[in-house]
Amino acid sequence: MKKNSYLIKSLFFLGFFLVSSISQAQNDSIPKSKGEFWEKVRFGGGLGLNLGSGFTSVSVSPAMYYNFNSSTALGIGVTGSYIEDSGEYNSWIYGGSAIGLYNPIEYIQLSAEIEQLRVNVKVDSNLGYGSDNFWNTALFLGAGYRANNFTVGLRYNVLYNENDRIYADAWIPFVRVMF
Repeated sequence: MKKNSYLIKSLFFLGFFLVSSISQAQNDSIPKSKGEFWEKVRFGGGLGLNLGSGFTSVSVSPAMYYNFNSSTALGIGVTGSYIEDSGEYNSWIYGGSAIGLYNPIEYIQLSAEIEQLRVNVKVDSNLGYGSDNFWNTALFLGAGYRANNFTVGLRYNVLYNENDRIYADAWIPFVRVMF
């Protein structure tokens, strides 16, 4: 349990560091000669923490986007998560993604994202399962309603397989916020 407490604290501080770094990246202290590139860069991502009776879930997913113009952007992101349930199950998931965004009109955002995740699962042998380590690839095509830096929508995993044990369904809702 002490190891898990250390892990949760470490992930919390890592997430805090990433969020504070991203917020500092928006300072206007960048010299104007370099400002042209950085004016087109946006940051986003997600942080998650879920604690319950014997259950812990921690996730960190920072992302960076480059806007080529007002309608097209490309981005990259990294993902890391840890899940534990009563000491009988734990999972590490980490990897990266590349995403393309296109806004055909101001309020609609279309996206295509390729994601590669490494999954490490350990289940208590008393339950009849063991460990499993594998790679999972997903290709998401999505559409959403966009208002300024906020997009909410639905994406579809073209490579979804019922046996992949990462996503429960091929259709996944999303919320995207970029700063």
